[in-house]
Amino acid sequence: MPVVLFVVAYLLGTFPSATLIARANGVDISTVGSGNPGASNVTRALGWRKGVWVYVLDALKGAIATGLALGLDGRPLAYWCGAAAIVGHMFPIFRRFKGGKGAATGSGVLLVLHPVIVPFALALWWIVAKVTGKAAVGTFAAVTLVPVGLAVLGRPAWEYFAIGALSLLILARHWRNFVRIVKREEPAMRSSR
Repeated sequence: MPVVLFVVAYLLGTFPSATLIARANGVDISTVGSGNPGASNVTRALGWRKGVWVYVLDALKGAIATGLALGLDGRPLAYWCGAAAIVGHMFPIFRRFKGGKGAATGSGVLLVLHPVIVPFALALWWIVAKVTGKAAVGTFAAVTLVPVGLAVLGRPAWEYFAIGALSLLILARHWRNFVRIVKREEPAMRSSR
């Protein structure tokens, strides 16, 4: 059962939310902006309403995968399945392993495992992204907050390290954004519509 759930979680993560929504609106998201199939790039290309839809669908992938495992087999497997959904989003087998960066899917995982942290992480993302104009800076701030939140909640050490590992994975996928920010080449988080 754990292996089946793990595979299902990975496949859920591969669902191409951004690609489908952009294509339905006549846009190939891989050729626009950063080329990343994620909510921020869709927002820049198609406006914030479409970006919110992509965020919600990507978060649902993580939430469903994590929730199924949590209900059937407990917390450790829920972490593994949440990680599988994030990896599926980042490295989808059906799209030559070229996927998104995992922040939205990760927030869905967090929503199931630690719902009290999510409003604070989202609020911090919004404030920092709004002030700096850069979604990646908001993501860095929000993702960094999550392990701190677990420490404040007094969760077991293994959960702290599991969340820390997922946070590092998501931040690692943003390394090109951070390079562009240093070079002042990162696109602003403003929709064109």
